[in-house]
Amino acid sequence: MKLKQIFFFTSLILACTATRAQQVLTLEQAIDLGLKNNFDIRMARNDAELSANDNAYANFAFAPRINGTAAQTWTNTATKQEFGNGTKRDTSGIKNKQLQAAVNLNWTLFDGLKMFATRQRVQAIEILGELAVRNQVENTVANIINSYYNIAQQKQQLRALAEQMSISDERVKLSDAKFQTGLAPKTDWLQAKVDYNAQRANWLRQQTVIEQSKASLNQLLAIADESVNYDVLDTIPLNLRYTYGQILENVNQTNPQLQISRQNLEISRLTLKERKGDFFPVLSFNSAYNFNQSRASAAINQFSPVFNQNRGFNYGFSATVPIFNGLNAHRQYKAAKLDIEYQQLALDNQASLVQLQLRNAYRDYEYYKMALELEQESVDLARENTMVALERFRQGVSTTLEVKEAQQSLELAAYRLIQARYNTKVAETELMRLKGGLLK
Repeated sequence: MKLKQIFFFTSLILACTATRAQQVLTLEQAIDLGLKNNFDIRMARNDAELSANDNAYANFAFAPRINGTAAQTWTNTATKQEFGNGTKRDTSGIKNKQLQAAVNLNWTLFDGLKMFATRQRVQAIEILGELAVRNQVENTVANIINSYYNIAQQKQQLRALAEQMSISDERVKLSDAKFQTGLAPKTDWLQAKVDYNAQRANWLRQQTVIEQSKASLNQLLAIADESVNYDVLDTIPLNLRYTYGQILENVNQTNPQLQISRQNLEISRLTLKERKGDFFPVLSFNSAYNFNQSRASAAINQFSPVFNQNRGFNYGFSATVPIFNGLNAHRQYKAAKLDIEYQQLALDNQASLVQLQLRNAYRDYEYYKMALELEQESVDLARENTMVALERFRQGVSTTLEVKEAQQSLELAAYRLIQARYNTKVAETELMRLKGGLLK
């Protein structure tokens, strides 16, 4: 069997699985679905919306506080009295209705600039929420890319297994023909048949792996309907032109984790400004309008009113001076300073980790680029060696063992090539994730 015939047989095997499919899902479509539906992204956006909601009302911290109160009570009294001169008085059954209402205003005019620091901190928290969403989006997109091309990798493995099956099928036919003509023992045919069945089992298993890989991608895309069926492109495009200098350029400003760490540091600094405000007096403007009305069904005595109403308006200023509160303000101020030191250390540590991750990812990227060239050459050589071994076996100048060894070499070389191609893509994606460039 010629090489072209083997590839034709391989295509027929793969065509058997294509009948179940299938609309092709591109990577861009997968990323678009993930950005809309992924659970982690949606939860991060929800957290960001909570922070944005707090910031939307931040300016009202400068506005006065106005509270209204109202109450109405009903009383029923029964009073019996006996006086020293022997007279008695019974005022039972007197009913009284009382209405009270008030509007109070409190306006903080000065609190050591704490209000301004609080507003800035709330704004910084909103920015932190946006950065957290971007970081989650970067991570999710990276996971989608890796998961998508993992399916492509598994499909390439399936194609390599189909090629192995075609070679094993040719071995079975040649061994059977030799056995029937008495040119080879039956054991050659039996071993070829066992090898073919093993390749068939691996091929069936690989189809299961593909379905499992699709299920993993479905989870990232939040596709819960198991009946959804699609296919993916089985090619893995690579960008082999990245340099270390390109990756390092502006990475301190674009890396999402570093941006989050810097924002946490800024929030800690604003918290310290808030704590400083606890040491200053609080000056407030206060005002109130009060209304009281009571009405009785009868007078208890000639001096008690049956109807009474009071209303009035007052205003003034108040100052609250912190003198001693168990050193609680000092404790909170010191804790805020320690938190700044902690966030600075966290930022320095994150910067160190990013540099380490970039170096390692780029080393992987460079290694797999070189391995890709070597493995491609190995596959070409192994495929030619297998075809030569098959032809030698057909002509009776070699044994089935030589064909099997050549076939195993081709199988391993193809596996390494597919792995190198996928690992190069993973390293490339990791470089872009660390740089914060997946969304561009």
